[in-house]
Amino acid sequence: MSSIQSTYEERPAGATAAPAAAVPIPAPQAIGAPLLLLLAAAAGVSVASLYYSQPMLGLLGADMQASASTAGWVPTLTQLGYALGILLLAPLGDRYDRRRIILVKAVALVGVLLASGLAPGMGSLLAASLGVGLAATMAQDVVPAAATLAPAAQRGRMVGTVMTGLLLGILLSRVVSGLVAQLWGWRNMYLLAASAMAVLVVAVWRGLPHFAPTTQLGWLALMRSMWELWRQHAALRRAALAQGLLAVGFSAFWSTLAVMLHSQFQLGAAAAGALGLAGAAGALAAPLAGRMADRRGPELVTRAGAALAAAAFASMATAPWLGAQGQLLLIVAAAVVFDFGVQAVLVAHQTIVYGIAPEARSRLNALLFTGMFVGMASGAALGSWVLDHAGWLGVVALATVSALAALAVRCWPHAR
Repeated sequence: MSSIQSTYEERPAGATAAPAAAVPIPAPQAIGAPLLLLLAAAAGVSVASLYYSQPMLGLLGADMQASASTAGWVPTLTQLGYALGILLLAPLGDRYDRRRIILVKAVALVGVLLASGLAPGMGSLLAASLGVGLAATMAQDVVPAAATLAPAAQRGRMVGTVMTGLLLGILLSRVVSGLVAQLWGWRNMYLLAASAMAVLVVAVWRGLPHFAPTTQLGWLALMRSMWELWRQHAALRRAALAQGLLAVGFSAFWSTLAVMLHSQFQLGAAAAGALGLAGAAGALAAPLAGRMADRRGPELVTRAGAALAAAAFASMATAPWLGAQGQLLLIVAAAVVFDFGVQAVLVAHQTIVYGIAPEARSRLNALLFTGMFVGMASGAALGSWVLDHAGWLGVVALATVSALAALAVRCWPHAR
């Protein structure tokens, strides 16, 4: 067993920055199928809001009379808002009833999605995009809720199942938004998303149980305790860094794909979104990775997943030697493999991080996903810049290097 695995399995539950403020956690019971389905749906529908804009950027920019670089700020600000919300808002799940937090964010998400669909100009759309990112962090309250409800022996599998819902939301959002935008316009996509979130508000209100707070720390003290958690736990730092590096390549690929398909293959928003179906196959990695992490430890999963992602990204460098149909098939195959690898690594990292200090799961989750979505925002910005200056092969090189760097982080010798 690796040192990281033994760390998260054997560490006393009270080993946090402020143990005196911790509240005892009752032993969890198995999650029933209806509740597990609700948690998976809540994670998927909420996080999908971050990605609706990607296949629609061409239509959106033309309608708003905005340049490609200006339109590119829509997904960038959404990702930045998500990272900011994870850092500043997600830790509140340890202090307050997670059910109440999830409901408040869900209602807010309905509002900002409506504002996006009704935005009169680019400035108001960019402001609403930042709000979408902030409110969509409800997904990062749902996943720790599943970890809290699950027994330790089943935590990897149950978190993996909820993550399947979240990842399907990420990947299928592109399919839906590309199709809806092409048929009925990008504004109607946002309005449809707001309607779906309104239905979810009712479902969460009726079906989600209450959660007892695990600390009495105030917000400022929570922020300070996060620094202590970051400083004390090397396993957390390694997980956040490796996941952030993988996210750079993941985001660079998906945020530039629609532009590349339009310029090289004359394909529209629906085609760009449909390629999300290929990536959706990668969501199968979540429950598989969870089971493997439960049985064999997460370290093996992190290395295998990062290696798969790097190989898939690198394979797209062979595209110039293929015809148009071969290039499209290669992109589809690579998307399946690298999505599988990236999501497997994420579930393994969550298994590591959630075991460090059970009473601080929201804060630990916030730190892990802040690193990930800083990487996502960086990948969106870098991907657009690289596409302009080095073309699609430049984006492929960026994604490959970032995945190899993540693999190096996971393989680098560490204290035992």
